[in-house]
Amino acid sequence: MRRPMVAGNWKMHGTRASVAELIEGLRKQPLPDAVDVAVFPPSLFIDRVVDGLQGSNIAVGSQNCATQVEQGALTGEIAPSQLSDAQCSLVLIGHSERRQLLGESEEMLIEKFKAAQAAGLIPVLCIGETLEEREAGKTLEIVGRQLGSVIAALGIEALATAVVAYEPVWAIGTGLTATPQQAQDVHAAIRAQLSAEDAKVAQSVRLLYGGSVKAANAAELFGMPDIDGGLIGGASLNADDFGAICRAAGN
Repeated sequence: MRRPMVAGNWKMHGTRASVAELIEGLRKQPLPDAVDVAVFPPSLFIDRVVDGLQGSNIAVGSQNCATQVEQGALTGEIAPSQLSDAQCSLVLIGHSERRQLLGESEEMLIEKFKAAQAAGLIPVLCIGETLEEREAGKTLEIVGRQLGSVIAALGIEALATAVVAYEPVWAIGTGLTATPQQAQDVHAAIRAQLSAEDAKVAQSVRLLYGGSVKAANAAELFGMPDIDGGLIGGASLNADDFGAICRAAGN
C-alpha cells in the first residue's frame, strides 16, 4: 500500500514575517499520521523553516538544486550536498515554471535528478503538458517523453527512490483543474509506463497530482486509485487550507 503524500510548493512567496506566521499555523494543524507531509520554501528560508518545524512530522524540501552534487564555483546555485546538510530531504526537479520560463532542458533535469539522489535527497519529478498540447491530444505523448527521458538515462531503478508529480501546466495557478477522471487517466498511463519497465517499482512509486488542488476538490482527486496525494501551490500558503488538504489525503 502506497503511503499518501502532500507537498506544499511555496514558490517565490514569503517574507520573514509571513513565513514565521505560516510555520506557526502549520504547527497547530492536526495532521494525519498516515500521510507524509512536506513543504518547499524559497531557498532563502530553508534554514528558518527547518528550525521552525523541528519536532513536527513535516519534512522540508528545496524547489531546485544544482547539477553537481558537491560545493563548487557555480554562482547563485545550491549544491544538493548543501541542501542535505541543511536537513532538506526532498527537491523538486523539472517544475513546469523552470522548464517553460527558465528553459531547463531534459538533459539538465536528468543531471539534477542524478545529483539529488547522489546527495541522499528524494527527487520529486514534475511532468505535465501545456493547454495547447492537451488540445492537440498530445498529453500522454508529452508526459511519457518527460518521464521516459529520465528512465532512459538513469534506469527504472532511479524512480524507486523518487516521487512523480503530474502537473498539467494549464491548471497551475489558473484556477482550472483537471477533473478527477482526467487526472486519474494520466496517472494510470504513467503507472503503466513504469510497469512496462518494472511492475514492482510501478506499484511502489507515489504519483502526486498538482494543478490547483484545493480543500474543496482534494478528497475527490485523492480518491482515485492512482493518485497518491498532491503537490500543492497557492493553497499551501494558508495553513488551514493546507491542513485540510492533508487530512483529505488521510481519508
